[in-house]
Formats: sequence, C-alpha cells, structure tokens
Amino acid sequence: MNKTLIILSLLAATSYTQAGEVEVLHWWTSGGEAKSAAVLKSKVEEQGHSWKDFAVAGGGGESAMTVLKTRAVSGNPPSAAQIKGHDIQEWGNLGFLTSLDDVAKAEKWENNLPGVVTKVMKHEGRFVAVPVNVHRVNWLWANPEVLKAAGVSVPKTMDEFFASAEKIKAAGYIPLAHGGQPWQDATVFEAVALDVLGSADYNKAFVDLDMDVLQGSKMVEVFEKFQKIRDYIDSNSPGRDWNAATSMVINGDAAMQIMGDWAKGEFAAAGKMPGKDYICAPSPGTDGQFTFNIDSFAFFKLKNAENEKAQKALAKTILTKDFQEVFNLNKGSIPVRLDMDMTKFDSCALDSMATFKSSADSGDLVPSMAHGLSTTSYVQGAIYDVVTDFFNDPSAKADEAVKKLAKAVKAAI
Repeated sequence: MNKTLIILSLLAATSYTQAGEVEVLHWWTSGGEAKSAAVLKSKVEEQGHSWKDFAVAGGGGESAMTVLKTRAVSGNPPSAAQIKGHDIQEWGNLGFLTSLDDVAKAEKWENNLPGVVTKVMKHEGRFVAVPVNVHRVNWLWANPEVLKAAGVSVPKTMDEFFASAEKIKAAGYIPLAHGGQPWQDATVFEAVALDVLGSADYNKAFVDLDMDVLQGSKMVEVFEKFQKIRDYIDSNSPGRDWNAATSMVINGDAAMQIMGDWAKGEFAAAGKMPGKDYICAPSPGTDGQFTFNIDSFAFFKLKNAENEKAQKALAKTILTKDFQEVFNLNKGSIPVRLDMDMTKFDSCALDSMATFKSSADSGDLVPSMAHGLSTTSYVQGAIYDVVTDFFNDPSAKADEAVKKLAKAVKAAI
C-alpha cells in the first residue's frame, strides 16, 4: 500500500511539473500597475497554468531590458517580456521571437485592433507581440485644492502654465511634481515639443529624424521652454520615481504633474475621483493631440511544449474584452480594442478614447519618443542624454543643446 501511495505521489508530482508555466518579465511594480499585473496572473492561473513573476522595478523599463538581454543571450529567455515599439523589431531581427499568428487568426485580432497598433506588433508580417493597452502620454494631472489655494485654473497653454506656476510657488506649493530620471525628463520634453513643433514637425523630428527640424529655430524654442520648467520643480527631484511624484499631487504637496495616464492608476489606488479630487487635462498647448504609448508583450521562442501552450493562453487572454476592461480600469489607460463597451470607464478615459480616435483622423496621433514608440532605443538613448544633461545644467544654452541633439541623433542612426 505504501509503495502504491509513493508511485501515485510521484505520478502527481510529474504531471504537475508538466503543467504549462509562463514566466513574465515586466516592470509593473507601483500600486495601480501591480494590481493590473495581478489580474493577468489570476486569469492565466484560472486556465490551469502557472505564472512565474519576473518583475524588475523601474518605470521606464531600462533595468528590465538589461536583465532580459542577459537571459536571452544565455539561451534562457522568459515566455513573454514587456517590450514595445522599435525594440520589438530589434528582438525579431535577432531571431528570438515566436509567431502568434494562429492565436491572432482564431481571435480575429486584425478586425478588432487599429492598424497603427498591429503594425507595431508584427515582425516581417507575423504577430510576435500582443498589445495590452493604449496610453496617452501628454496629460497634465492637477490637484484642484492646490490650484484654488493659489488662485489659478488649469493652464491650457505654456504661457498660462508659467504664469500659474509663479502664483503656485508664491502660495507655498511645488508647481510641478517631477522625478529626475532620464525617461521622465524626456516625457516633459516631448510634451513641450508637441506644443511648440505641432504634430507634423514632431513627427519629422522624432520619427523621420529630420535634421532641419532637429536643429531648427523651433527646436531652440522647445529647449528654452523646457529649461524654464526647471524653475518650478523642487530640489529633491533627482532620482525620484514617477509614482512618488504623483503622490505629491495626490497629497497636495504639488499642484501638477506632466505624465502619461498610468498616473491615473495611482489616483484610483488612493481612492480619488476624477473631476472631484483631481483634474486630468491635456498637457499645455496640446489639446486635440495624442502622444501614444502602447504597453505590449513580446513572446519568445520556447523549447517546452506545455510552456508553449501556456504562452499562447497568455497571448489570447491579454486581448479578451474581460481582461481589457479590468486591466485598463486599474492601469489608467484605455483598451486597445476598438469594439469595447466603455460604460465603466471614467471621464478621463472617455476623453482619452475620443481624442485617440479623432487624432487618428486629423494627423495628431503621434508616437511617443520618450516611451520608445517613435524611434529605436539607440536614438532614444541619444536624445535622453542630451535632454537630461541640458535639464540638469543651469548654465546650458538652448542653441548649443539643439546642435548637440542633431549630432547625437545622427550618430545613433
């Protein structure tokens, strides 16, 4: 009898180890984001698969990408990794990614996703990545109580922003909550660039890498306004995480933050209501424009058949209507599917979806440079260096920065 029990136990253990496992690399570690990741984990586990969490902190994902490169080169990549934009193509070119075309066909992804999204998710015509959501990056988040105390309203232009910031500063508050990290500096920089350059020249600069625009007089103005913003950020900014900056707005220490709509997940996690406890508005001067960032997972070639099944289950789950709704309600973003019922979404999300659709028609839907959608990681890194060096040097000259920008981008192409 004991022998029989031992054999049965061994068989059970063997069958358990053969259950599909997905190892998922991501950088969703803040409140709203971690909650969103937990939803995906539970939905995969409901299907009988196991989830191995591989979370690497760091809002821009730089640390996660460093870890991923080490794992992939050693022949041990995760099932899926949070990769986006041009980086998907780079991993595809290296031969690491697997085809998801069978899942895409069965789930009719082509019918339910916008063309601007499917283009990014494919490598050589095959789906190799799955989009999770659409983020609008050019948002301004504001604490209405702080604005009221300073006697100002939400700024609609950069001139209004600077005038309001002076009054907010005089009232004893920090005008702009900001984390001094390269990707956050670039987020604010591209918001100013979208305003000053306009959508067409923004695309010329950060998608086409047009040298005339990159080193033109309008770009000098971008750097000048960007530099002026530095006067309205507190001295403790260097190294601060983005969600800590969002908390400053939530807690009433700061008036505003320029950050993508993942910030809304922090307000939601804190129990705050849009229109009452906080305000969401386009970053100054960018009403009707939409800088998009798409969170997505790229899927790697695996050797284990059971893990491949779990991997495909993960890919399918990400784009189900149920997950799209729950995830984006937590994350602050909008669903990537065009056929979603938006009844449960708040006013910020409804505004975002309306602008997403209208800007696609008007030519004002532009990919985020700061978040890796407009260009390669090499060019992005070169822009980061110039932008952050400039922002942290009080004596820096805008006209010299523009020359450095063009030179750095040219070298990175």
